[in-house]
Amino acid sequence: MRFLVTGATSGLGRNAVEWLLKQGHQVHATGRNNEVGKQLVALGATFTQLDLVTASKMDYHQLLRNCDIVWHCAALSSPWGNYEWFYQANVLVTSQLADIAGQLGIKRFIHVSTPSIYFDFKSHRHISEEYRAKRFANHYADTKYQAEQHIQTCVTRYRETVYLILRPRGIFGPHDRVIIPRMLALLKRTGGILYLPAGGQAYLDLTFVLNVVYALFVASTQQQVLSGEAFNITNQQPCQLNQLLKALLTDQLQLDYKIRSLPYPLLYGIATVLEGVSALTHKEPLLTRYSVGTLYFDMTLSQQQAIERLGYQPLYDLNESITLTARWLQESGMV
Repeated sequence: MRFLVTGATSGLGRNAVEWLLKQGHQVHATGRNNEVGKQLVALGATFTQLDLVTASKMDYHQLLRNCDIVWHCAALSSPWGNYEWFYQANVLVTSQLADIAGQLGIKRFIHVSTPSIYFDFKSHRHISEEYRAKRFANHYADTKYQAEQHIQTCVTRYRETVYLILRPRGIFGPHDRVIIPRMLALLKRTGGILYLPAGGQAYLDLTFVLNVVYALFVASTQQQVLSGEAFNITNQQPCQLNQLLKALLTDQLQLDYKIRSLPYPLLYGIATVLEGVSALTHKEPLLTRYSVGTLYFDMTLSQQQAIERLGYQPLYDLNESITLTARWLQESGMV
């Protein structure tokens, strides 16, 4: 099979390209980082350096030509930023790519979305795919949901293409530049102290990046699924945040750090002030209300759909995932 992978030069997309090449598939990768693109070419991929926001329809047609399956991993993922940036990267890009894929009769279009559309500053366990926050917490969640809505219009418009939506929760692992790297940077700034609401007792789901890649592959080959279905994807091993940090930072990386418990209302108030300042300076705040909330409220996802309909089971359990992540952090010089 020939795959198109967007967002291929970082995070999930980069892992996806490397995994597919190891499995012997043809891969057309696209992303903005030409240096990483050269590395992917050396591994056997075809690479097109492209900013999908400014790309033309001809560019999109060139990407999708002779393609069987699309893994749309590219997105603007951040708790803070200008709405227009999010709208262009998450809504317009997805809409154009999904429409042209349907017009060309691409077999499958797998869209990587987010469980952020569920987040509403409340604790939840086993959230199903049907749940929605009454009010989205940030522009990222809002625009990712709008992208999903456009995917659903494609389902009825383009019958030859099967559109599926995956919502992986808290991706971590090799090439991740978000969760663990930000945590390590915070430790450097604070001299080894993590200030967490309620001491990091939040109960949550996370997902090892190679498990997300495997879920993408299952979604590409599972025949019983229906176009338009959405699936929560996790490691299927929810745990407390402080336990996860101990397993990675202490047990694997032997880092000396301490958790300081702070009241949630205090951190929320500080984040509110910082966001107000950022609205004037146009610089991302060190802390947002969304990030404080995700560290305080329980959030686990139902896996019934993923197991029964998609047939997904993680390839790597949580212990293996943490070990592989620690190894990559050490080999890449990030620790």
